[in-house]
Amino acid sequence: MAAAREASRAASPVAAAAGVLLVLAVLLTGQVIVANALSIGVNYGQIANNLPSPGRVSTLLRSIKISKVKLYDADPHVLRAFLGTGVEFVIGIGNEHVPAMVSSTVAQAWLQQHVVPHLHAGARITCITVGNEAFKGNDTVLQGSLLPAMHSVHQALGALGLQGRVNVTTAHSLDIMGVSYPPSAGAFAPGAVSHLQPFLKFLSATRAPFLINCYPFFAYKDDPARVPLDYVLFQPNAGVTDPNTGLNYDNMLYAQVDAVYSAIKALGHTDVDVKVSETGWPSRGDPDEVGATPQHAGTYIGNLLRRIEMKQGTPLRPAVPIDVYVFALFNENLKPGPASERNYGLFYPDGTPVYNVGLRGYLPPMADSHGARQAVHAILLIAIATVGFALS
Repeated sequence: MAAAREASRAASPVAAAAGVLLVLAVLLTGQVIVANALSIGVNYGQIANNLPSPGRVSTLLRSIKISKVKLYDADPHVLRAFLGTGVEFVIGIGNEHVPAMVSSTVAQAWLQQHVVPHLHAGARITCITVGNEAFKGNDTVLQGSLLPAMHSVHQALGALGLQGRVNVTTAHSLDIMGVSYPPSAGAFAPGAVSHLQPFLKFLSATRAPFLINCYPFFAYKDDPARVPLDYVLFQPNAGVTDPNTGLNYDNMLYAQVDAVYSAIKALGHTDVDVKVSETGWPSRGDPDEVGATPQHAGTYIGNLLRRIEMKQGTPLRPAVPIDVYVFALFNENLKPGPASERNYGLFYPDGTPVYNVGLRGYLPPMADSHGARQAVHAILLIAIATVGFALS
């Protein structure tokens, strides 16, 4: 026993010094792989003039264990800032670039510039969205170019040896639905069906997901007298039973997702997964935007986080955990439209949580001074000397 105690005492300074070394290595390199990551993803929009640098955002997201990020572009500064972290990215090709992507030459050049260098450097890019909510407006050129552009990007990935490593899809607004209630009767809007038939065939053949942007907030805002608040906020309630299937829905988001599954099935496909590429709740809005409060936003996101961490599926697909990207990481002060558009963030630009759902992260100071680096190096040398002394 005495020998064991002596060995333990001898080992303790070594263990302590080794711990110091590990922490300092993290501070010096910033390369920390996210462990025990949350299952939820987050949309990292940048329509603002007051956001922290991508390097600081990388630290913030790792501190709250977010391992999936969706961009609306392929910002090289962001992708470089996350190298070595293990964070998985969905990147985007903006609507304005979609018609040009019909050209295989243009598509391959875009991939060579925006994807290949980052993959070679170790970035985890798993999906490219070609356009966003293309069928929400009436841009017929965009809509007609969408699928050919997706084919072109997919073929260019194959030519570069990346087919199967990176999926190609697009994100749709829920406006693409003609019928969404009851969920079993879900159907796409008649005007979109001619586009969606070949689109679903493409997704099925390439094993890519169908992305949908779902916002129960809109339904509540438009008709608060008839849409129960508890139903849209995932709060305890009796729910709504689908008369055709007998399935009970205790929240609107799951009902919307299953309506999309039903619409896809109606067009002949049961092998396409649905993922929620955007959902959120604004913490502030204009006077006519009923329900846009920090309390409701915190309740919606907090309850959604809990369900996702339970790996819960929808009533129609209970064994398939719902896959969600929350909108958005930050409040974005330059977004046009009503006040709610600028207030979907989990965080203010200074890293302060907009509401408390347990995501209290660390946003490092703006100045990463040379003096501070020198101080850390000095402490590291002392720690190395301590380990050497302990081992001698």
